[in-house]
Amino acid sequence: MNTTTSFRLSLAALVLASPVTACQPPAPSAPAGPVIPRLADKPDFNGVWEAIGTAYWNLEDHSASGLSQFWQLGAIAAVPAGQSVVEGSTIPYLPAALAKREENRAGWPKTDPEAKCYMPGIPRATYMPFPFRIVQGDGDILFVYEFASANRIVHMSNHQEPPVDSWMGWSNGKWEGDDLVIEVTGNNDQTWFDRCGNHHGAMMKVTERYKLIDKDHIQYEATIEDPETFERAWKISMPLYRRIDTNVQLLEFKCVEFSEELLYGDLVKKN
Repeated sequence: MNTTTSFRLSLAALVLASPVTACQPPAPSAPAGPVIPRLADKPDFNGVWEAIGTAYWNLEDHSASGLSQFWQLGAIAAVPAGQSVVEGSTIPYLPAALAKREENRAGWPKTDPEAKCYMPGIPRATYMPFPFRIVQGDGDILFVYEFASANRIVHMSNHQEPPVDSWMGWSNGKWEGDDLVIEVTGNNDQTWFDRCGNHHGAMMKVTERYKLIDKDHIQYEATIEDPETFERAWKISMPLYRRIDTNVQLLEFKCVEFSEELLYGDLVKKN
């Protein structure tokens, strides 16, 4: 083997032993995360939002069913099937409270505060089949609901005890990282969780968590505590969807006039 041949073989061996980088494509970059709109240094929750699901009928698992008292409406008045939004599937009632729920169900719809156009309370206002608006600035946050023109202020500073029990309670808020966490106390015992008679007492505390997972979706959670009604604390969770309709507006649904016959019809003198 001459000197030239030996050199060429040595060079080829060196090339084969060396890592090949010049012709390799660049390593793929990590996928970009979701776009989270921000207001100063916090997520921006401004917008019109709405839940999509059947929690407003019943928080727990339920089959489709008809409403015998509205048989003339056929399928229009039927209840759609739905999956539970309760962690663990079932609300942990104490025995007496469970009996109260069955009493509520037996009297529906007249016993339902929604039928009477009362403000829905928290968390029910969040997942009714009506949109709501969040108005966020530098300080307190305003929630405005379409149903019954209900609203509430979330106090982000100057937290106080509720001065009196009320339909929408008293909301004190804080930031935990990028999550908006709201503690709602001072709730009266007149609101329900859904149309299926699920209820609570005056000791209820609701801790809400709003997490913006991208620009058009919020992951919503609410933890319910009420030792007079439930064996333990329990939680619901569901996504909320931004309404992206062109020129979307929150419209009025002042429903008192639709409830007057239900509320006062038995007081009207019949001819």
